[in-house]
Amino acid sequence: MKKGFYTIIAAQFVSSLADNALLIAAIAMLSVMHSASWVTPLLQIFFTVSYVLLAPFVGAFADSIQKRHVMFVSNALKAGGCALMILGVHPMIAYGVVGLGAAAYSPAKYGILTELLPPDKLIPANAWLESATVGSTILGTVIGGALVSQYVEHFVSGAHLVLIRSAADAAMFAVMVVYAAAALINIGIPDTGARYPNRLKEPSKLVGDFTHAFRVLWGDKLAQIALWVTTLLWGAAVTLQLLVLKWAAANLGLSLSKAAVLQGVTGLGIAIGASAAATWVPLRSSLKVLPIGLVTGAVAVSMAFYNKDLFPAGSGVQIGPLFAPLYILGAYPLMILLGTLSGFFIVPMNAILQHRGATLLSAGASIAVQNFNQNLAVLSMLGAYALLLTTNLPVEWIIVVFGVFICLMMWLAMRRHARNERTVDLGALVQE
Repeated sequence: MKKGFYTIIAAQFVSSLADNALLIAAIAMLSVMHSASWVTPLLQIFFTVSYVLLAPFVGAFADSIQKRHVMFVSNALKAGGCALMILGVHPMIAYGVVGLGAAAYSPAKYGILTELLPPDKLIPANAWLESATVGSTILGTVIGGALVSQYVEHFVSGAHLVLIRSAADAAMFAVMVVYAAAALINIGIPDTGARYPNRLKEPSKLVGDFTHAFRVLWGDKLAQIALWVTTLLWGAAVTLQLLVLKWAAANLGLSLSKAAVLQGVTGLGIAIGASAAATWVPLRSSLKVLPIGLVTGAVAVSMAFYNKDLFPAGSGVQIGPLFAPLYILGAYPLMILLGTLSGFFIVPMNAILQHRGATLLSAGASIAVQNFNQNLAVLSMLGAYALLLTTNLPVEWIIVVFGVFICLMMWLAMRRHARNERTVDLGALVQE
């Protein structure tokens, strides 16, 4: 790997660490405010709306200046959003500010890889990136859960700190500091030398260019399938992130602090899957992993039928002073399996999409289109989730609905890919 690659990975690790701890801290803030359960998905909706509204412009922004500077500004915005929450701004509004930074960060994060590395290094690079993201997901969710625990709450209540009134406030302050650290690491990323025309002064042309890029990617027989399934899985993953927390509370009786650990365990599985994909899946064979997406949906459905009543009351393993209930120990392999399948699936899909996007368009423009589609799916699925919560539908049935939807859409993608293969030599479109 070229010089600077590992600095990019370090920056992504630290920024993603904060991203994952932030969600737990923000949900804890809503809990302190005694918000209704359907408000929680609105957090992610406010976060995601910037991705959709700014999609025509963030790619041009990422291409207009050095991407390390884009990443610096983005993390500074995220830190600012955390500060707003600490100062008492409603979490949904402040989370929207964080989303503004995240929307600008994403094209730079992925686009810098295509500028720095040749096509044959993209799958290993994505594996590194996803593994770093997953490692930070594990650590971030666990740290986020620990920071909103009763132990921290007791400490904060007795410390009488300025502006820090609860464990949620303390967690938010810690996340803000981590975002600031990520911004400083971004400065250390070397200049890749890539330069694109500055098109920010022509907003109407940007909308036209974005529309063109949108049509190009969806019209490409190879990119359209990768875009289809990454869009689907991204929307499902963000929704399932919240569903896992609710499922853990309803089916396993876990607090938010302990349920966050299950998210971390899922992240461990993603790291395993991403590493396996980098080892076994060459760029030319990326779309051969499509059936894995179908299996992922089926495993998600199986979550609905897992609960602590499947095990004898009081059964577990005593490890020194600690007691681990069997229903918790059994949930870990299920979460690891779900994560492994997701990681093995998403890394090749991202790599082929980045490759075709950089070949047909610019790195920033193609990733902006990808983000637009993925986050439109997030808005749609989170909106559906919030609506289902207002009906008081049991979480088990919500999981089944989402899992079956994933399976159906993956099956349709596989059929479309098979039809494309009969008309176009897709292998010839990949230049390793």
